[in-house]
Amino acid sequence: MTKSIDYFFSIGSPWSFIGLETLVALARRHEAEITPYLATVVEENGGILSRNKPQARRAYGTRDLKRWSRARGKPLLLEGRPPLADPTPASRSVIAAYLDGKDWLALTGALQEAFWVHAEDIGQPEVRAAVATRAGFDGTALLARESADDVTAKWSSDREHAVKSGVFGFPTFTYDNEIYWGQDNLPFLQQHLEGEKP
Repeated sequence: MTKSIDYFFSIGSPWSFIGLETLVALARRHEAEITPYLATVVEENGGILSRNKPQARRAYGTRDLKRWSRARGKPLLLEGRPPLADPTPASRSVIAAYLDGKDWLALTGALQEAFWVHAEDIGQPEVRAAVATRAGFDGTALLARESADDVTAKWSSDREHAVKSGVFGFPTFTYDNEIYWGQDNLPFLQQHLEGEKP
């Protein structure tokens, strides 16, 4: 039976970005399918937007993010960059690619790299289209798909699934009825995929 990992993430999450390649490599080694679920911070389950966290926690989070970005070999530009005010349109581009059978993982990586490494404002449609086109997609077609009924329906149902699954932060992975929050939990997911539930 094919192994299946539910992957809850946000385009606007740097933690999702720095853990993505590790997740993909892990899934490939274990011949596991990754099913994407995109959402924004699930406050209903206790998720907290970064801007609403106390200063001490934000400061520590930044230091930890820098440590992990070095450990994962994923450079991040954290200062002097445009904020991603609304990750919804970029998320819908990824959903469109997934629903259309395109390489949504490649698109996710391209959008996140554009935002987190090069500080490109992927909140702007022309920027998203250019990023997608550079990555080998039809950027114009993806823009047109962002507001399609099937795409918006999955965007809504993804959040509902996140709430019901107990997700509160990103990235979160579920496998075999077990939940793993944070890219730093990927070693536990690996252990589980290898047959030993942590």
